Amino acid sequence: MDPTTDNGPTGESRSSRASLEALRAEISKAVVGQDPAVTGLVVALLCRGHVLLEGVPGVAKTLLVRALAASLELDTKRVQFTPDLMPSDVTGSLVYDARTTEFSFQPGPVFTNLLLADEINRTPPKTQSSLLEAMEERQVTVDGTPRPLPEPFLVAATQNPVEYEGTYPLPEAQLDRFLLKLTVPLPSRQDEIDVLTRHAEGFNPRDLHAAGVRPVAGPADLEAARAAVAKTSISPEITAYVVDVCRATRESPSLTLGVSPRGATALLSTARAWAWLTGRDYVIPDDVKALALPTLRHRVQLRPEAEMEGVTADSVINAILAHVPVPR
Repeated sequence: MDPTTDNGPTGESRSSRASLEALRAEISKAVVGQDPAVTGLVVALLCRGHVLLEGVPGVAKTLLVRALAASLELDTKRVQFTPDLMPSDVTGSLVYDARTTEFSFQPGPVFTNLLLADEINRTPPKTQSSLLEAMEERQVTVDGTPRPLPEPFLVAATQNPVEYEGTYPLPEAQLDRFLLKLTVPLPSRQDEIDVLTRHAEGFNPRDLHAAGVRPVAGPADLEAARAAVAKTSISPEITAYVVDVCRATRESPSLTLGVSPRGATALLSTARAWAWLTGRDYVIPDDVKALALPTLRHRVQLRPEAEMEGVTADSVINAILAHVPVPR
């Protein structure tokens, strides 16, 4: 995924697109070589979705979310998920006030714009599920009272692809709530040299202001961009193509679980956002292909025998994309 220059049809659309494209340059002041992950987070914000970030420790997943929040002038909070974390530690709880002899609600860290749920698979299902209402309904209900979350609201949950002992894998129903699953790879040799050079010159990942990261867009730009994305046209042929790709996953001999209709809707939304980011007001098949892996890879389940043969979700989806007829 790599946004190109702006060729939008309207001045307002061009302005909001330029603001969001400026995020990449701003975030690169703190994070080196993770453009696809940055773009995925922007797509998720445009689609009002949530992101699952997967990568080994130390590849700047936390720094990436913090830099995005700083570049968008959004509030961000981080929760380290552990086996003893309680749901109220995430959502908040009622606290007794001795002075007023009443209970008052103390908001949890979920009341923010960008919530970093670090190592979400290290906490029990009960606490994992405390995020479900927040992610889907964008509210938290405590003692029967619903409390809306700030807008925009995005959950960026991380999990490591190693050290599975003592973890609680996310169930399929919960994985399906994430719009995208982004892999954050180890940097290339040159990128790693750049990282070390910055640290040798005094870069402090805990002080983004000193690194020169400044807000280049805000909630108003994001709202204008969402309105422009909603006007991006989708032909019946593209809709049928998305359906055919998703239905093919349900018929794959390598999979026990294919993509649900919710997944098909998600792919249509992310392709639409991608089309707008690349400067078009209509969706083409290449937009669907560009977002198919991050949108679908966590919505399918491999057969054990296929997994033992080295088959991956990405390889199955790529094979499907290669065989499903593309509309002309």
